[in-house]
Amino acid sequence: MTYVVTDACIRCKYMDCVEVCPVDCFYEGENMLVINPSECIDCGVCEPECPAEAILPDTESGIEQWMELNAKFSAEWPNITAKKEAPADADDMKGVEGKFEKFFSEAPGEGD
Repeated sequence: MTYVVTDACIRCKYMDCVEVCPVDCFYEGENMLVINPSECIDCGVCEPECPAEAILPDTESGIEQWMELNAKFSAEWPNITAKKEAPADADDMKGVEGKFEKFFSEAPGEGD
């Protein structure tokens, strides 16, 4: 089992999860984070840290597209190991429906 980041992270990108990850398996896109599934050790410490509730175990039903997205972009985006400031409008974006279709960006973030 591994954990995956879902579209709830898009434009929230709080990064509390990055601080607690013991294996540094988070990768940064322009407006969301992803987890590298081959690096994740299934410790679960990141899941409760996410204010947007964007991190789920891969055993949840209906998250296949997020497993694929995490695998794809963790190979392309830079690794991030330290928490940064969340976007100014992160709280306003929390819980917004349809964020993937409206806001997802394939552009990489800055990383560390």
